[in-house]
Amino acid sequence: MEPAAAILVASPCPPGVPILKSAISRTAGQLLSATADLLARHPKRISAIVAALLLSGTGFTFAVANLAPDASQLPVRSLTEVLKSPDLASQVSALEAQAQTLNLYRSDVTRSTDTAETLLKRLGVLDPQAARFLRTDALAQKNLLGRVGRSLTAEANGNNSLLKLQARWSADEAGFFKRLSIEKTASGFASKLETLPLTASTRMASGTITSTLFAATDAARIPDSVSSQLAEVFAAEIDFHRALRKDDRFSVVYETLEGDGEPMQAGRLLSAEFVNDGKTYQAMWFQEPSHSAASATSGFAGHDQVKGGYYTLAGESLKRAFLAAPLAFSRITSGFKMRFHPILQVWKAHLGVDYAAPVGTAVRSVGDGVVEFAGVQSGYGNVIKVKHSSQISTVYAHLNRINVRVGQAVPQGLVIGQVGTTGWSTGPHLHFEYRLNGAYVDPQTIARRNDTVPLTAALRPVFDKAAAQARTALAAAGQMQFSSVE
Repeated sequence: MEPAAAILVASPCPPGVPILKSAISRTAGQLLSATADLLARHPKRISAIVAALLLSGTGFTFAVANLAPDASQLPVRSLTEVLKSPDLASQVSALEAQAQTLNLYRSDVTRSTDTAETLLKRLGVLDPQAARFLRTDALAQKNLLGRVGRSLTAEANGNNSLLKLQARWSADEAGFFKRLSIEKTASGFASKLETLPLTASTRMASGTITSTLFAATDAARIPDSVSSQLAEVFAAEIDFHRALRKDDRFSVVYETLEGDGEPMQAGRLLSAEFVNDGKTYQAMWFQEPSHSAASATSGFAGHDQVKGGYYTLAGESLKRAFLAAPLAFSRITSGFKMRFHPILQVWKAHLGVDYAAPVGTAVRSVGDGVVEFAGVQSGYGNVIKVKHSSQISTVYAHLNRINVRVGQAVPQGLVIGQVGTTGWSTGPHLHFEYRLNGAYVDPQTIARRNDTVPLTAALRPVFDKAAAQARTALAAAGQMQFSSVE
């Protein structure tokens, strides 16, 4: 502390400075006191004065800004720079080179009128060498050109020259497909034909009835073979000729058989639901585990390779002794009743049912039996009589073609002939009769007289698990309605 005190002593204030500081302090205090008193007595006037001063300050700033020099009088300097234009030609060449390295792919279907040139052109291929190979190669001539509906995939380079062409179609053997490959090699084109196993995948669909079942399934993009299975499964429960109602609904889960990921054909109907006149019918395909394991080794669950059947989801078999009708799809034009005969021109009992259908429509045996008669018989024309038991027989008349012979055993659903217009007939149709102990019975009642067969207790746990999966799949299919027929 002593050095600091020494400095203060050594640096005394000039004479009169302390007196001046004291006077300034007293004057500042008096000004602040007067200002506070003035604000307390005249607050509004003081606020107006402050605002006026602020506005005058803005105006002053504007006046000062106007004193800046005129921009038009400032010196101007021009800058010039030469820019190099891009090399567009090199860029185009680079794009063309890149395009040539990209391979192009296209799919189509063969047509009966295809030539080598038209087929390749439709695939976007312009390759005379490839066209010449297709015209001369034996495998291409036999399996490709002029064939209808075979699935095609082509791979070409950027110059539209063919690199690879493949055609796929269903083979004669169940569970397999054919693949013809034509590929460019260092020495030219080469062809190869292979037989490969199909793989099964599952598809779902649903639809609404507004006219016929076939129209609704077509609108829902369901294959015809699956539609036929749907009608067969519920044939004993639903009369598809007379009982369909507008706004009836259906959902299906079915197999589709694929080759190299391309759909080749539809497989079995796995499960189905049909709501007819407010009543719900459900069905699923089920086979015993031993059969299922045997079929798994083949990679394909074909109808002729495994044993099984359709059941309700409660476990009752849907297989009945007789089908509801000998035709999968048709309409009844004359029932089991008295009618005015169109040829004899008299009132006479009609002892069967007439189904209208085009010539050539498949006629099925409604039940297991043995052919008792197959030939021509008076007004029946070409006719088949099948004996199912000592008491029951069925008759199929006016056929265009007979596919069975006397004494032949026929299983339920076998196609035994074709619809025609032979005998006493005014147009193509099938006359169908059902006889019990020689007496004529209304054929529309036969299917509903058959009892179902329940599952055995040993199979119940396996079935219940499969039924739960079927319910889930059908619920999902019900949400996938593609369209309904207008």
